[in-house]
Amino acid sequence: MPDQPHTDHLVQLLRTILGASLLGVYLHGSATLGGLRPHSDVDVLAVVREPTSHEQRRLLTEELLKVSGVGEGLRPVELTVVVQDGVRPWRYPPACEFLYGEWLREDFERGMTPAPGPNPDLAPVLTMVLLADAPLLGPGPAELLDPVPAADLRRAIVAGVPELMEQLAADTRNVLLTLARVWSTLDTGGIRSKDAAAEWAAGRLPAEHRPVLARARGVYLGDEEERWGDLDVRSCAEYLVRVIDEGYAS
Repeated sequence: MPDQPHTDHLVQLLRTILGASLLGVYLHGSATLGGLRPHSDVDVLAVVREPTSHEQRRLLTEELLKVSGVGEGLRPVELTVVVQDGVRPWRYPPACEFLYGEWLREDFERGMTPAPGPNPDLAPVLTMVLLADAPLLGPGPAELLDPVPAADLRRAIVAGVPELMEQLAADTRNVLLTLARVWSTLDTGGIRSKDAAAEWAAGRLPAEHRPVLARARGVYLGDEEERWGDLDVRSCAEYLVRVIDEGYAS
């Protein structure tokens, strides 16, 4: 059975640092799309009333470095913070107040503090939050957030593809699974878990590319070791990018 996340410490951390400005905290991602897998992040969105200070963002980063990670008793945490009036009423691109993810750990350990700015990736995040309807603190997310128009969701997930491809060598499994999910969402309008999206996409891939996506799914589920030297990963990824481009253009 997939693991269920422990989030009380994250909610308490947000309450301590963000105080009365904190309006709601919401679980999304793998935990709400079938349950956490061995390599899943704990994905959390926090909605605040007022912009954060640099000191608040610095403290959040410092504390998340202690509780997020890979290892005994740890889970990687992806925390997104939005100011409510930066995303409601909805406009594109939405504004992200703070983002912590393990792929940025080296930057954080060197002293970088996340800064506010526009972030198209918020479109799928907010969509998943609203679909999951899994508050950890505060009212249901629909009381604080506007729905994301389908056209903006499509535009946002395609906008992130070039940056994904830059990370292919360093984050192979996640890039392949995310590309599969982008394709699935473009084609069906729904957001699947990464393993479900990989299963959906594998049935539509040419035979030569199926082992690559099958390996990515197997590693994600904890059934296989992470190794890529025996497979043509780039050709599979480039095929996925082509079908994504064709799907968005259609």
